[in-house]
This record gives sequence, C-alpha cells and structure tokens, in this order.
Amino acid sequence: MSHSSIEKHESEKVAPGSRHVEHVRGNELHDASTKKVHNATLAAATAAGALNPWSKESIILYVCCFVAFLCSCANGYDGSLMTAINGMDYYKNRFVNGNGLGEGTSIIFSIYTVGGIIGPWFAGPITDKFGRRGGMFAGGLVICLGSAVIASANHANQFIAGRFILGFGVSIMTCAAPSYTIEVAPPQWRGRFAAFYNCGWFGGSIPAAAITLGTAKIKSDMSWRLPLIFQCVPAGAVALTVFLLPESPRWLLANGRDAEAKAFLTKYHGNGVENNPVVELEWQEFKDSIKLDASDKRWWDYSELVKTHAARWRFLMVVLMGVFGQFSGNGLGYFNLNIYESIGYDSNMQFILNLVNSITSAIGALTGVSLADRMPRRKVLVIGTFVCAIMLAINGGLSAKWNSNASAGITDLKVGQGALAAYFFFNIIYSFTYTPLQALYPVECLATETRAKGMAMYGVVVSVFSFINLYAGPIALKNIKYNYVFIFVGWDVIESIIWYFLCVETVGRTLEELEAVFEAPYPVRASTNLETIAVKSSGGVAIVDDA
Repeated sequence: MSHSSIEKHESEKVAPGSRHVEHVRGNELHDASTKKVHNATLAAATAAGALNPWSKESIILYVCCFVAFLCSCANGYDGSLMTAINGMDYYKNRFVNGNGLGEGTSIIFSIYTVGGIIGPWFAGPITDKFGRRGGMFAGGLVICLGSAVIASANHANQFIAGRFILGFGVSIMTCAAPSYTIEVAPPQWRGRFAAFYNCGWFGGSIPAAAITLGTAKIKSDMSWRLPLIFQCVPAGAVALTVFLLPESPRWLLANGRDAEAKAFLTKYHGNGVENNPVVELEWQEFKDSIKLDASDKRWWDYSELVKTHAARWRFLMVVLMGVFGQFSGNGLGYFNLNIYESIGYDSNMQFILNLVNSITSAIGALTGVSLADRMPRRKVLVIGTFVCAIMLAINGGLSAKWNSNASAGITDLKVGQGALAAYFFFNIIYSFTYTPLQALYPVECLATETRAKGMAMYGVVVSVFSFINLYAGPIALKNIKYNYVFIFVGWDVIESIIWYFLCVETVGRTLEELEAVFEAPYPVRASTNLETIAVKSSGGVAIVDDA
C-alpha cells in the first residue's frame, strides 16, 4: 500500500489506534534508529497495534492453527506408515508376494497420488462454496472412510481402493487447511502459522514410525492393520471440531458477509479495538482487493489463475513449489527401510532409524518454522536446495563405496555410517528449507479469489510428481539401487538455479500488498525492494518517507 501521499511529521502527534501511522522525513530523525523492511506501513502498524499472545482470542487462533495442523498430520502419517508396513512380512506376503520392491509396491504406493490428482478438482469448488472449514470437514470424512476400507482389506484390490480414497480425502484437506491457516492468521504471525501447519507431516510421521516400530513385532495381520486403523484419528478429530472454530475473514468478505469479517478482524487481530492500526490496514486492503464476482463463485472457472501477468507469475510460484517440493529427493523417504538395508542395517535397526529420521527431520522443520516470519524465502530456497544436492551426492558416493566393498567381501562400518549421516543431514536440511514453505509459500503467492482453486492445482502438481516418485522409486531402487540418488543430485542443482532467477520474495508484506509486487515487469526484482522505518528511543515507530 502506498504511503507517499500521506505526510505526517514528528511534530504532529498521532493518537494510538488512529487511522494513519506516523510518517517522518529523514532530516527530522533525532532520537531514532532506522531499519529496512519490505513493507513500512505493515511494520509500523503491527508495532503500534501489537497483539497479546496470551489473550483468549489468541489462544483460539492457536487452536485454529492446530486443527489445520491435524489435516497435515493425515498426510505425514501415510508416508511414514507405508514406509514401515512395506517392511512387514505379513503385509508383504498378503499383498505383494513377499517383495517390498517392484511393480506391485509401485501400484499400491502410487495409487494414493492418483486420488490426489483427482481430488483437487473437487477440493477447490468445495472450499470456495462451503468455506475453508467445510473443505477440511469433507476431507476428514473421506479419510475416515478410506481408513476403514484399507484397514479391513484382505485382498490387494480392496487395499488399492482404500489407498485411492485416502489420497482423495487428503487432497481436499490439504487444499482447505493451508488456505484457512493463512487467512485467519494475523499478518505478523502469518509465517509461523502457515509454516507450522506443514509440520503436521511430522506430527503424523513420528507417531506412525513409533506405532509401526511396536506393531512390527506382532505375529499376525494386526501388525499392519492396527497402524492403518489409527490413520483416521487426526482426520476424525478435525471433522468433530472444525465447525466450532471461526471461519476465514477473507472467505466471509468474498461471500458478502462483511460484518462477520470485520468482527473477526477486530476480535482476533485487533485486541477487540475496531480502529486498531492492523485492523484498519487489513480491512482497507481486503475491501480494495477482494471481489464479490470473481471466479471463486464459479466452480468451473479457473481462468483467473492465468488471466493476467500478475496471476501467471503467482501461479508459476505455485507450480515451482509443487514440483520442487516433491522432486528434490524427499520421495526417497518412502523407501527408507530399503535404503538402510542397502548400507548394512538389520531389520530392527531399520525401524528404529525410521523413527529417528522422522524426529531429526522434525527438528529441522520446526527450526524453519520458528524463523518463518523473518526468514527470506528466496535465499533459503536457493541455498537450501543446493546444500540438499551436496548431501545427496555424499550419500550416493558413500553408498557406491559400500556396495563396492560388499562385492569384495569388505565390511567397513564407517562407510555405511557416513552414508547414513549424509542421508539424515539431507532430510534435516530439506525439512528446514521446504517443509515450512510448502504450504506457506503457495498460499502467500495466491490472491484470495484464486487461493482455493490455486491450492487445488498445487495439489494436482504435487500428486503428479509424487506419483512419479512412488511408481518409479521401487522399480528404480530395485534395478539401479544407489545410483537413483544421483538423479536428484543433478536436479537439485538445477532447482537452485531456477529459484535464484524466478523466486519472488514474499516475507514482510501483507497478502494483498503482494499484488503490486506481482504486477511489476520483473517481480523478483520488485520483491527485494526495501523501505525504511524509524524506531525511536521511546519505542515508537514511524515511516521514513524520503529515505
């Protein structure tokens, strides 16, 4: 939002909660230090209208974030679950003829992503029509159905059908939940809220790894049935609680419910004060940008994703995150047990390492979450992706050395341990780089009227590349073994170069203000422009107009 037309000077005292934040000129600064920010108006407004993080309203927002987090848990649970049960004899003997790699496993793993490719075409319209809460509720019900089908399966066809239903339901949840999270979050907490949402992957994967570590010792089909039954727990919790929470204010305003939207902002973003600077800034931007007749009112209309220069740049960011977030080597995680086996670890140790890997990766992701409101997206993606390539290269090289030694009858444990350490560090760095941003960055880049359908299309992209990972992975690991890793080494280097030239910085700006960034001829350059604020010795904050 431009502030060049507003001239407030230091000598003019502005009452707290007034409509405009104080402006000063550079030559009027006496007792103040200056700081560069992406959006001076937002920085000054959030400083003047700070939230009480322990108020009842803030705690309700935390609950909103946690319920959305449970939506992501459903997806993370599946990844760690299938990794583990694919190593269980009772499961393998019943469904894949005793072989954890090959085409049978490829079909069972990848059919989940087929559901994820089809589901988003329903997810976008559902989330636009019935609200963000309605989308999460619908996805939760479908996941509970899928869990019942798959946990009771006695034949491969029923198991495959259950996997499809699960993928379908998860795609609805993962369209609605990140949109909900970012739209209810105050602007100063947006990064941490949305980044924490995607850490639900580990909120699902760690319990799944722990549960399967215990059930792997059961000498019956319950070894794999029990973990599948528990898959419906987070989804069921979402379905039971989501309508007890407030709806997204942006969705309310986009559907003509202005009074409810304003009441939400006042209550949850403004400490109950209607003229709170943050509330006034958000409300004005909402009114200026949200349209009542946009394509979100037409279930069949996806044209606004590509209609304008700004829309195409926005959608490009969504597609890049969808591709790179799934195809940077993280798909190897579905085959952790096979990777651990290939470098000399026995069956029990494979399950233990699967759990430890989930925990260390979660630490990397939570570190990224803690920095999400001030961490530059562009630098993290460029550098983090390149370091991922380095770690995979080390893992691939040491795995090749281990294989060579094994062929010669040599057992050098340090080589296997080095390969394992590089693989763990890859997962930690990937989790720090991508896990917070996989949900945060696409929803930041999309406008309100395209957010649900844009996230639906993000889900399609994610599922297409997950399908490639899950179908090709078992076959590739069976045929070319550790050499499969080197494909991702080269691809990660290419990704880091693409991010450098195309990644638009979104940190430090309101969602609505990003429209001006994406409308620029080269949004990457526009996104790195900084403005100046003055922080006075008294603690007051003002915008410096001519710095």
